[in-house]
Amino acid sequence: MSTEIKRTDLGKVPPQLVEMSWDPITRIVGSLGIYTKIDFKQRRVVECHSTSSIFRGYSLFMQGKDPRDAHFITSRICGICGDNHATCAVYAQNMAFGVVPPPIGEWILNLGEAAEYMFDHCLYQDNLVGVDFCEQMVKETNPGVLAKAEHTEAPHSHLHGYRTIADIMRSLNPFSGEFYRESLQMSRLTREKFCLMEGRHVHPSTLYPGGVGTVATVQVFTDYLVRLMKYVEFMKKVVPLHDDLFDFFYEALPGYEQVGQRQVLLGCWGSFQDPNVCDYDYRNMERWGEAMFVTPGIVIDGKLRTTSLIDINLGMRILLGSSFYEDWQDQPMFVDKDPLGNPIDRRHPWNQTTLPRPQKRDFQGNYSWVMSPRWYDERSGKYLALDTGGGPIARLWTTALAGLVDIGGYVQATGHSVKIKLPKTALKPAMDLEWHIPRWSNALERDRARTYFQAYAAAAALYFVEKALEEVRAGRTKTWSDFKVPQEAIGCGFHEAVRGVLSHHVVIRDGKIANYHPYPPTPWNANPRDIYGTPGPYEDAVQNTPIFEENGPDNFKGIDIMRAVRSFDPCLPCGVHMYLGKGKELQIVHSPTFGVQP
Repeated sequence: MSTEIKRTDLGKVPPQLVEMSWDPITRIVGSLGIYTKIDFKQRRVVECHSTSSIFRGYSLFMQGKDPRDAHFITSRICGICGDNHATCAVYAQNMAFGVVPPPIGEWILNLGEAAEYMFDHCLYQDNLVGVDFCEQMVKETNPGVLAKAEHTEAPHSHLHGYRTIADIMRSLNPFSGEFYRESLQMSRLTREKFCLMEGRHVHPSTLYPGGVGTVATVQVFTDYLVRLMKYVEFMKKVVPLHDDLFDFFYEALPGYEQVGQRQVLLGCWGSFQDPNVCDYDYRNMERWGEAMFVTPGIVIDGKLRTTSLIDINLGMRILLGSSFYEDWQDQPMFVDKDPLGNPIDRRHPWNQTTLPRPQKRDFQGNYSWVMSPRWYDERSGKYLALDTGGGPIARLWTTALAGLVDIGGYVQATGHSVKIKLPKTALKPAMDLEWHIPRWSNALERDRARTYFQAYAAAAALYFVEKALEEVRAGRTKTWSDFKVPQEAIGCGFHEAVRGVLSHHVVIRDGKIANYHPYPPTPWNANPRDIYGTPGPYEDAVQNTPIFEENGPDNFKGIDIMRAVRSFDPCLPCGVHMYLGKGKELQIVHSPTFGVQP
């Protein structure tokens, strides 16, 4: 790719290009690097490359393993969302083994995953993303915005207790901020809820193919419910607080909707199985997928393309693009047809062979360990670079458009929005919330959706508790179904990790794993340019992002870029290193543990 930018591409003002890099934006499962060229005359990012400098190789050492161990091994892929991997692996095992868990086993699993959404989104949104919007950060990057915030009344102050927008920002200051500390305490409660259902966080000790090992009692669900109601009350403060904060940024910085904006290309694989419908039979996957309590689907330019997990599975393609691997074109095929007789492409995860090829990073060639997953749209013939929007915006968007979800009066999809009803709690009356499909898929709307999905998960969990208690009171407390491992089988699991789409694809031969490929949200979001030159979602969202930060190149924090990247929730970012071209180096550390130092 040429490093020269023509003046005609940038307008009449001569460009002032500066190369800036943030590497690593550290993550639990690897290191993310963002390499940019910024035009400080036009105040815009003109080029971006996303890199990953770590190779994991789970697809390699899963081969030859006992299929019953898949969930225990794959949960170790991540130290943050390991339970999401374990759950997805169990779904794939259930399909491959032909086993269906008892209903209460499914309700327990749903409760555990709901607790994980509540835990992770709370911690990330309020203790990590929140730092990018706190008083200390805004003071360093946009003092003019902070001055305006001091004099801007918060429209929902009667609900969250902060009179001005600046008061909200102060409450987000690491450790000194009241709301920051309150969120830390709440994340502890949510983690306790998770452990009640799945035994251990984040590598579950009670999940198995065929069900769970959790003992189903009135006491365990009551203990969960006590903590859940405290979280429900917390949500009545959190949602209006974030609405006020994000709406203010649109008002204070006209044009801020362009930060992190990209074409609406969203994917959601669905979450929370309905045991009354789900039998894990691939041939029925479209039916039980659409019965999920979060609807799977693909949204293209704001329109719902499909809600069928079979369509989603058949359209998956793994392109090498600019990644450090060799092609597997000459390798043997594992699966040529699915159980319905549909042809399976060589570049489908079932047929992937991982052939790592370490090499020097070259932005005109290969520069990342992340491959380029795409979804092939037969209508257009295009390989779409879907993103998850950090998870919640895709989940809410697909669910809203599909209009299929109605969770016991707690959550309802309307075709254009998602309504969430939070019941009366100890200190607050009932509250009705409604997430509306936004005009943009951008940084602020990804963050806003994360807040609303916390309330969605809490409301859904109330229903799951009710259903679990119905089973216990009826004496149906068996949580696990027996099974036998077949000699030959294929399976796939579809789930929503905290950060978005997650699928596991397994091939069993001679009673052992012959091929296994997990595809979590990271490769979907963080991938490099593919063989057609299409940038990955991080790259696409950062390229052309305008710069609103008031600092110049010498003291540049890159806050608008960081907000764009972090809106995708690229796993807990804690350290940032910046490099400015021509040998000048800055090192700036934004530590969620110790706060932002002035």
